[in-house]
Amino acid sequence: MTSFSVLRRSRLPLCVAVLLASSLTPAAAAPADDIAELKAAVEALRADQARAQARIAELEGALAKQRETPVAVAAAPAPAPNAIVTTAAPVGSEPSRLSLSGDVRVRYESNFGVAGARDRDRGVLRARLRAAYSVNDWLTVGGQLATGDPDDPNSTDMTLSNFNDDLQVSLDQAYIRLTPGDLQVHLGKIPQPFMRTELVWDGDVSPQGASAAYTADLGGVKVKASGLYFMVDESVAGPDSRMIGGQLSVQTPAAPIQAEFAVGYYDYSLRSVAGGDAGDFRSNLFAGGRYLSDFNLLDVIAALTWNGLGEKWPVRIVGDYVHNYGAATDADTGFGVDLLVGRASKPGDWRFTYGYAEAETDAVLAAFSQDNTNIGTNYMQHTLAIDFVPQHNLVLNATYYHYRQKDGVIGPVDWQNRLRLNFLVNF
Repeated sequence: MTSFSVLRRSRLPLCVAVLLASSLTPAAAAPADDIAELKAAVEALRADQARAQARIAELEGALAKQRETPVAVAAAPAPAPNAIVTTAAPVGSEPSRLSLSGDVRVRYESNFGVAGARDRDRGVLRARLRAAYSVNDWLTVGGQLATGDPDDPNSTDMTLSNFNDDLQVSLDQAYIRLTPGDLQVHLGKIPQPFMRTELVWDGDVSPQGASAAYTADLGGVKVKASGLYFMVDESVAGPDSRMIGGQLSVQTPAAPIQAEFAVGYYDYSLRSVAGGDAGDFRSNLFAGGRYLSDFNLLDVIAALTWNGLGEKWPVRIVGDYVHNYGAATDADTGFGVDLLVGRASKPGDWRFTYGYAEAETDAVLAAFSQDNTNIGTNYMQHTLAIDFVPQHNLVLNATYYHYRQKDGVIGPVDWQNRLRLNFLVNF
């Protein structure tokens, strides 16, 4: 029983006394002393009622004030300066400005099938850690740490060898990203800005310089214009080596068939090669400390994706054609075709891939093209791959390369074989 009920019920004796007093007739009147005593009791009850009403008013006022006053919540302590907050942000709070991601891949590789050459097996490791911090809505700073030889621009792999020496880790990317509206600008050692295949651009190449990309949505058709100023090798005493390139790409809506098309042109001026080594020059024509060809590459990519078998089994075909208009040889053209069935993004997914590619000696700049085999250019190559996703962020892959030199100018002309078994964890 609440205090309000008790106080209100105190009115009952007063009402009873008033009724009794009013019901007395002169014929049945009590003696004068009894009447005086009864009046005193009535006055006492009235005083009690006044006090009760005052108390009720006081409590009701306090309750109304309590309803109007918001409940105070203790603020969480601020993190220490430069601390990285790893816990999830409370509901309703500002999302974290720092994002972290990365991957670790462990590989077994077997090389076999060349007559008179020793078969070779090896273990390979790759690890990458990416971070980006949003300073505000249009400015982000980011970077990537990666294993691999810092002097090899198109590979972050490390052979597990060298008497158990420690692995090399380097700063593979460090950039500022500006995003005013639909324009995206990168400055520094930056991510690759172009639609690509590994015929021209290996996935591990991070250019250094500046890039800009503008994307527009024209009624569901996405149009993207990208440009790159690539400082390849800066020279103190002489001319620099650099590349200026651009690409225009178009992508249609996804259903039922998505089409993608991109055309790019990359104009290299390779006057300084002081920062390069034999691994950069590879199979391009090179003599007297310089490239024999210029590299002015027209790169055309077309892709079709059919989703008629459901979202788990897209069928995609990709074609890439490249021609070097600056080559000092007729060996100036390359192409590649890949057929992919399935996806590899969610648990239970399977993807099957077959690809064929040819690249003539100076069709591409070998320093930045694929390094899936030990032949950078002048090759013919078949590729078979199977990907399986058993759990979220885990990919199992088997890839088989069957390849040889196209013209047999240098080294063995036999078909060679490379089998890779990859265990990839993303986070």
